[in-house]
Order: sequence, then structure tokens, then C-alpha cells
Amino acid sequence: NNNIDIHTRTAALIYGISNDDVQFDHRRVAKIINYSIAYGAGPYRISEELKIPIKDASKIINNYFDRYPGIKNYIEDIIKYGLDKGYVKTILGRRRNTMNLRSSNRNIQEAEKRATINMPIQGTASELIKVAMISIGKKIRQSNLKCKMILQVHDELLFEAPKNEKNDVINLVTNAMENAMKFKVPLKVDYSFGQNWYEAH
Repeated sequence: NNNIDIHTRTAALIYGISNDDVQFDHRRVAKIINYSIAYGAGPYRISEELKIPIKDASKIINNYFDRYPGIKNYIEDIIKYGLDKGYVKTILGRRRNTMNLRSSNRNIQEAEKRATINMPIQGTASELIKVAMISIGKKIRQSNLKCKMILQVHDELLFEAPKNEKNDVINLVTNAMENAMKFKVPLKVDYSFGQNWYEAH
């Protein structure tokens, strides 16, 4: 809502510094933490990712949950939901079976916990980009544009278009992606362009 970069904000909270004092390395660590925790990673995994002792990784995780208690609540609530219902689901209702949460094998159970935490997040992100792509495809046809949607990579879309369509395509795609689904916070879309994907990236 305040147009603040989430990784910068996390870095500031973890390191106890202002947003303006966040350096590249601080943000890199915060990005790893944000994604790792969304994947249900624990201290060992984060210590491997950041090449730091497990004790330091535990401290970072504890600081993270102190700053973002709602995320800790989400993790606890979604595992309980998976145990009670036998599945978890995305915002649009796709389900994933979670019966392995009751496995007697601890390794299987822990892997299932990570999948249970992650699936509603990543599954919804997958739905979001597909909804946007369907909308964009229709709008391109309706507008009689020559541009083509070439590739999807995670939350990124690649287009080829004549130069004279550049502004129309940017407006059409940005609007469709930002309005594909409605959340409590607005979706923000960045774009760039060039003669090829390397230049555009």
C-alpha cells in the first residue's frame, strides 16, 4: 500500500536499520529469507542457503517471526488446516492432498509440512499469472495488435511487438496483470523492453 519493496522492508526489520540504510547484501539475505520461509525452510536449509552457522540462521528466523507474527500464525494455521481437512487449497480453490502430515515417517511428515505451507502461496501465484495471460490473450485479439505473448517464466511474461505498439502493449499488459485478481494490497507490475530478452532484462 505504501509502495515499499518487501525485501528492503524485511532487511530493515531483520537488521534493525532504516530502509534507506539497506545495502545490496542486506536485501539479498532478506530475499532468501522471504522465499525460504514461504517454502517452509528451517534453520538448516537457511544456513545452507546463506552459508552461515545454524545458530545464526535460527536467530534470523526468530527475528523474522518477531517482526512478522502474522506469517508465523499463517504457517501454524495452514498446517492445522491440512491436518484437520486432509488438504490445502489455493485462493481459487485448487486442492492438494496433505495426508502425509500424518505419516509415521518424520522425513515424509516434514517434507509434507513444507509443501503444505507453500502450496497455497505458490499455487495461487500460478493461478494469478494464468488468469492474467488469458485476459491478455483476449485483449490482444480484441485490439487487433500484432504483438505476441512468447513466454512465461514464473511471474514474468515476455512479448514480441512492433515498435509502434510498444506503449499500447505496456498499458494493456500492465493493466491486465495488476487487475488479474483482487487482494487487500495492490499488485504492482514492472516492465522493461529492448531489441531482445537480454536487453529487456
